[in-house]
Amino acid sequence: MNINLIEYFYEMKKLMSLIAVSLCFACADDAKTTESINTSEETVQKNSSEKEVASSAVVSTVDFEAFDSKYLQKKNDTTYVINFWATWCKPCVEELPAFEKLNKQLASKKVKVVLASLDFPDKIEQQVIPFMKENNLKSEVVLLDDPDANSWIPKVSEEWSGAIPATIILNQQERKFYERTFTYEELNTELQSFL
Repeated sequence: MNINLIEYFYEMKKLMSLIAVSLCFACADDAKTTESINTSEETVQKNSSEKEVASSAVVSTVDFEAFDSKYLQKKNDTTYVINFWATWCKPCVEELPAFEKLNKQLASKKVKVVLASLDFPDKIEQQVIPFMKENNLKSEVVLLDDPDANSWIPKVSEEWSGAIPATIILNQQERKFYERTFTYEELNTELQSFL
């Protein structure tokens, strides 16, 4: 099952608008609100594009322009395996162990696994970081915070409908896009043609 990102973002935008209106009415009588964050186990760095916790789980938040220059346009001898996923996407979560195994198995080679989360930025502390800790993710996780999916999805691949999970494998010589789920064996087989 693939999830269309464009439809998802549109529906979530409508939902967030309704929630915002509801919150405005609910908070109208409460002139004083305080933000309380319980971080007994976690140390969260605020005022930064990176959120870090004691377990060394780090999530960088970038817009597409920064993501593109950092990962998709790199001109070095590294092969990048970039998986677009979200914590709310069941098929994405089911295939993550394949990417983690690939990351561990090829740590000594010039292969970099990047997990590009499409979760909402306000879900980093409540959803993404706890998910990373619970699943002991070791691959680099970056949160792609660019709501204009209609403009950046075709820049990743003209073939991409916007559904996730989606993966791109690329290096200086070759670039291949996949709108599907992977087992470890399938992923490793695809990667071998790049090495």
